[in-house]
Amino acid sequence: YLVEAPCGYKSILRIHRENYHSHRAIECELAWLEALDAEKIVTTPGYFIGKNGDPIQKGYVTGLDDPRYMVLFHFVEGNAPDENGDMSDGYEELGAIAARCHEHSLQWTKPKNFERLIWDADTVFGPSATWGNWREAPEVNDSIRAILELVEVRICERLKAFGKAVDRFNLIHADMRLANLLVDENETRLIDFDDCGWGWFLYDFAAAISFIEDDPRIPKLKAAWVRGYKSVRNLSEEDEAEIDTLIMLRRMALLAWIGSHIEAPEPQELAPGFAAKTAALGQAWMASIGT
Repeated sequence: YLVEAPCGYKSILRIHRENYHSHRAIECELAWLEALDAEKIVTTPGYFIGKNGDPIQKGYVTGLDDPRYMVLFHFVEGNAPDENGDMSDGYEELGAIAARCHEHSLQWTKPKNFERLIWDADTVFGPSATWGNWREAPEVNDSIRAILELVEVRICERLKAFGKAVDRFNLIHADMRLANLLVDENETRLIDFDDCGWGWFLYDFAAAISFIEDDPRIPKLKAAWVRGYKSVRNLSEEDEAEIDTLIMLRRMALLAWIGSHIEAPEPQELAPGFAAKTAALGQAWMASIGT
């Protein structure tokens, strides 16, 4: 939320979703974005400290049993890159920023009791999936479900074989889309670390194309992102081969997200046809890997 005052003061108040992050998890998020900024990996927004010395405040809302955590961030000037037309330059920059963040996550000594979300097959498909069960999403009929059951199995098989070595599975932003870059004439800032956590590095590309996985520009954007990434950090053929697997993992997670957040306007707008398009993407992906 934008907070303004007649004197011209501006700040951004983030009110966390109920029971999504613990106080400790938010502390760990703030520690990482502060380290990224301090070490000049990427510019991130600063935040205010409360009168009690804690940047994380909490408040109670009528009708909710648990408190809502809040963080007040500095207002950051800038605009997100244009998402119309050719977005290649923006995606090349995204790839380079992602690679710098990944290198930092490998070298950074994380605070003790570091706590963040995990983005893997179990937290997308398991019994306690972070965003719920994709089978309960709108328009998942029997034929779509049959296709997506196969997709889930193949994703899990490939990611199990791919493994979680620390140089491919570590701390990631997990929502590094163009919408989360703010660009002004001086620099580019990375915002919204709310979903940062443990995941495959290349999941950051999958997140970058959230909701537009079927856009015909994706192959060009993928090539641009990889080009930017390789300008900073090595990417093996084995890693590149699993980018599309991670795109499908993310797409399935988004299908579940729509189902578990359907009371909100954005999921309601996205829901029509999303399940069918997910199934079509899944079929094309399985064909590409020889299933």
